[in-house]
Amino acid sequence: MRLTSKPVLCNYYVTYRCNARCSFCDIWEKPSPYITLKDVKQNLLDLKRLGVKVIDFTGGEPLLHRQIDEFLKLAHKMGFITTLTTNGMLYPKLAKRLQGHVDMLHFSLDSAHKEEHDNGRGVACYDFVMESIKVARQLGERPDILFTVFKHNLKQLEDVYEQVILPNNLMLIINPAFEYNAVETGDRLTEEELSYLSAFGKRKSVYMNEGFIELRRDGGNHINDPICKAASTTLAISPHNELVLPCYHLGTKAFPVNANLYNLYLSEEVEEWKQQEGKLTACEGCTINCYMQPSFGVEVNKYFWKALPSTLKYNLYKGTWKRLLPF
Repeated sequence: MRLTSKPVLCNYYVTYRCNARCSFCDIWEKPSPYITLKDVKQNLLDLKRLGVKVIDFTGGEPLLHRQIDEFLKLAHKMGFITTLTTNGMLYPKLAKRLQGHVDMLHFSLDSAHKEEHDNGRGVACYDFVMESIKVARQLGERPDILFTVFKHNLKQLEDVYEQVILPNNLMLIINPAFEYNAVETGDRLTEEELSYLSAFGKRKSVYMNEGFIELRRDGGNHINDPICKAASTTLAISPHNELVLPCYHLGTKAFPVNANLYNLYLSEEVEEWKQQEGKLTACEGCTINCYMQPSFGVEVNKYFWKALPSTLKYNLYKGTWKRLLPF
């Protein structure tokens, strides 16, 4: 049973450029412009009309955009829930400009050990994450730690939890790595390792979406009975001001927005792409978290019920539910 036909999320790519060289990501290899404030203003108006609730200003490294604070302030003022994930390298410098405009602020950290984290990110950014936590807390912000899990760093969860999360009163978001295109993320997690993540997610101050675990146990999305609702739940807008379908990671078709996102999204041509969500050959076995999470939330099935407890836990902790109230 579908709960809503409206999209709930916009992944707004402010640039594909990045100051890190993560081994599990290829986005930094793409040439890229930066989005403009004029386009953002118009697109946010259209996203509001379409019913979108959450704007994720992403990249690349979103803090490379010199107007990122203006985008966040505008979206937040319009009533959107705003989210931003950063490697932390520029956050201490920009923190005061961002203060109060990011509902869900995530710092990426994949190990409690400097050398291991920096090796995975391709640059020395561990110290910046530690400084970012300190600065954010001093400003009254409530950042989260986004931990991308691979087989090789699974055992680091305990150290990050004990050494970083609890002492700083943060939320640990467990983000199981996923494969896409030609990006290699190593061997898939075993049933024993998935069970470990599931148990870890029940701890205080930890967010682990059980839907992600269940989907991996089931072998990912299956094109004959797709769970993915990427195109109908999520708008992916590129730095070129294009609507990318069925999702950013496949990027099969890009439609120029041309200051008309509302009508474009409801057009027959885009509707045809929505009908193919989760059904394309490349969609078989997909477990991409950023599209599965909104997919779990719009249709009542076993993944909905698996994801619900952790989703409620996180939103109650962060207080983001208040942003959805009409007053």
